[in-house]
Amino acid sequence: MYKVNKINKEDTRIHIAMKILSIILYIVLIPIIIFNLTLIFKSFINPDKTPDFFGLKSYIIVSGSMEPTIHVGDAIFVKELNKEKIKVNDIISFKDGDSITTHRIVRIEEKNGITKYATKGDNNNSEDKEKVTYSQIEGVYKFKINGFGIVIKILKSKITLLILIIVILLNYWYNSRINNKKKERKEKRMKYKKEGLHK
Repeated sequence: MYKVNKINKEDTRIHIAMKILSIILYIVLIPIIIFNLTLIFKSFINPDKTPDFFGLKSYIIVSGSMEPTIHVGDAIFVKELNKEKIKVNDIISFKDGDSITTHRIVRIEEKNGITKYATKGDNNNSEDKEKVTYSQIEGVYKFKINGFGIVIKILKSKITLLILIIVILLNYWYNSRINNKKKERKEKRMKYKKEGLHK
């Protein structure tokens, strides 16, 4: 009887621990899946535009042109702003051919009704050769997370999304299996108790 009670207590502890682990897993993974799905969906709708999440776009810094303000490997977050709100000294991310560059606005010029922005990396000696138009601007820099670039890259990956969905499905299957076994054991105990009463 002592051993049975001890086993039941251990089973209960394991079950509680697994339940807590599952809750933590869902709290962490579900927002990541929502983030990933949002970006994939928006990329599908507008393939020529960087997808945003609640208005914020994220980029990974791959050059040291903005050091010491922003370092290689940092994850930066930018937000679209109306033309009127963009000013000198703002750091902007803009389309530069097939890539995205993040530099500081050093001068704003108006010519023939067209606004152009002269930009420069904080770590560069000279301004960028080409001036930027408003249509090229992806957003104005809001904040960064130091060294978080690789994490953002992993979070944006479709493979990551697939792995996370598999993990959640396996966790759900495991919990269902445990609950079914618990239910079966409970039904057996009830059955034995009923049989014992009739004897």
